[in-house]
Amino acid sequence: MKAFTVHSGVVATMNRANVDTDQIIPKQFLKRIERTGFGQFLFYDWRFQDDGTTPNPDFELNQDVVKDASILVARQNFGSGSSREHAVWALDDYGFRSVIAPSFADIFYNNCFKNGVLPIVLPDADIDELFKRAENAPYQLTVDLENQVVRDESGFERSFEVDPSRRENMLQGLDDIAQTLLVEDKISAYEAARTW
Repeated sequence: MKAFTVHSGVVATMNRANVDTDQIIPKQFLKRIERTGFGQFLFYDWRFQDDGTTPNPDFELNQDVVKDASILVARQNFGSGSSREHAVWALDDYGFRSVIAPSFADIFYNNCFKNGVLPIVLPDADIDELFKRAENAPYQLTVDLENQVVRDESGFERSFEVDPSRRENMLQGLDDIAQTLLVEDKISAYEAARTW
């Protein structure tokens, strides 16, 4: 996975609570066996009109000012629903590096760390402030995982908490497989010494 140290990008806001994984990536697009290619289907039922191809002009991500957004600010309980990792794959493939919300569904939150998308929990008041600032789009934020702060160029700066081991893995770009490969020599030695 891609390492995450410091990222600056355009902010898109989604003023909806309880956004579930079925809305993030609808079930009919889960037939792919790769982790890529899901971004085109992100929020499909909201992004497109009934014909499935015409962009919905009212949907948040279809606004020109957030066309290249890489930071998503949302409301409570983002990522609820099923345990599918595809939701994070779709966000990542679309271009989002971080999602900021007051709370996340547990499985989605864990899947973010395993796939290089940084979930940040901030209090409701801070989320409200970000929504207000993002009205002057395009609005940019810097997410600094090294120092665990979110800031803009106009005085907004908030710290956030991340489990130290998850922080270190993201800084180094280590998913579960890459972590295992760090001790590949020990695994190989064990297997070579083992008698079957």
